[in-house]
Amino acid sequence: MSGVVLALAEDHITMWWVTLGLGAVVIIAVIVLLSLLVALVDDIDVNVREVWDTATRLAANTATTWMFQQTTTRTAELDAEVQRHAQLLNAQGGR
Repeated sequence: MSGVVLALAEDHITMWWVTLGLGAVVIIAVIVLLSLLVALVDDIDVNVREVWDTATRLAANTATTWMFQQTTTRTAELDAEVQRHAQLLNAQGGR
């Protein structure tokens, strides 16, 4: 009967080693997957920062585009003023 107990003990020991080996494989797989996830999140973070910086620069560069509506009016006023100056200079130069 003691031979049966030893065989059973060896089977238990073998199962424990198999279980420990599988646990180690799972732990290594989790470490690798988490490392890949961290690298992916870092890459996404860098790209989000780049998009944010680009969007911020774009917003700064286009903040005054609402004034384009006044450009035609102001250009016409400037043209009229330049024409008055030109007429005044031609009138003075013609004397």
